[in-house]
Amino acid sequence: MAASTSQHALVSAKSLCAGPSFETRTSKVGFVSVRRCCLGARKLGLVCASNSQSSVMEPAQLPLSPQSGSTPKKSSESALILIRHGESLWNEKNLFTGCVDVPLTPKGVDEAIEAGKRICNIPVDVIYTSSLIRAQMTAMLAMMQHRRKKVPIVVHSESEQSHRWSKIYSEETKKQSIPVITAWQLNERMYGELQGLNKQETADRFGKEQVHEWRRSYDIPPPNGESLEMCAERAVAYFKDQIVPQLVAGKHVMIAAHGNSLRSIIMHLDKLTSQEVISLELSTGIPMLYIFKEGKFIRRGSPAGPSEAGVYAYTRSLAQYRQKLDNMFQ
Repeated sequence: MAASTSQHALVSAKSLCAGPSFETRTSKVGFVSVRRCCLGARKLGLVCASNSQSSVMEPAQLPLSPQSGSTPKKSSESALILIRHGESLWNEKNLFTGCVDVPLTPKGVDEAIEAGKRICNIPVDVIYTSSLIRAQMTAMLAMMQHRRKKVPIVVHSESEQSHRWSKIYSEETKKQSIPVITAWQLNERMYGELQGLNKQETADRFGKEQVHEWRRSYDIPPPNGESLEMCAERAVAYFKDQIVPQLVAGKHVMIAAHGNSLRSIIMHLDKLTSQEVISLELSTGIPMLYIFKEGKFIRRGSPAGPSEAGVYAYTRSLAQYRQKLDNMFQ
């Protein structure tokens, strides 16, 4: 089933954009932070929900309501799911991708499907993705695995006409749909003149140290490209302005994006320093769950799978949501 879905999704993607994506798969570990080391180890893996460590973060800056000029009312609890897209065609070819629009490989499709299975019992009300097809494919494939069986619908707001043409007039259909909002601010870091170059050949040409500095430093951009700091400025600003208000309103949010845009958001959530964030590694297709409660972000780690009960023990509302799904689909 997964294989046939993979091929269908890949063919569909190729009709939208051709070409093969970057981002090195440096680790099998899901999300890693040097700051939270364990017993002197350099890295802490957060893949199995039952073994992950919870940590309470300081509250993000809550934006003011444009209508009232006051801080929106806080909800009791919301889920925030972060997923880095599955392997892309240029990942496979070891090419710098950045903002080039490249689809997933069959392996990347399988990774997106597996990510969906891990979050199939966690509520999702709205999905944010970058404007790039590999992130959008990941979001769609992941939601195909959700037990609630709602249909992800891309929201078109480029113009009044596009909004009118894509309007849903059935209230019942709306209830069975999840809006998908695309934003260029969540795009991968723009790698400038490195985009499309083979990483090994680039290292041979410019030297390993120079290429490593371009890729891993916080504030040094590649030629005509973005540094991680520049990427963080746009991604975090969008997160604060557009996504935090959804969480405050009690909406459960999934973000499907890229290694560097998600690293930027995690840097903000976990209060990482510029040195700590450059050591943060994100594996493709591994979801990370945060709980937003009383203005704070509480990291819960990565759900291990649909049969893993540990992640639902973290909060009563997640356990109740899963019980509701069990009752609906028995």
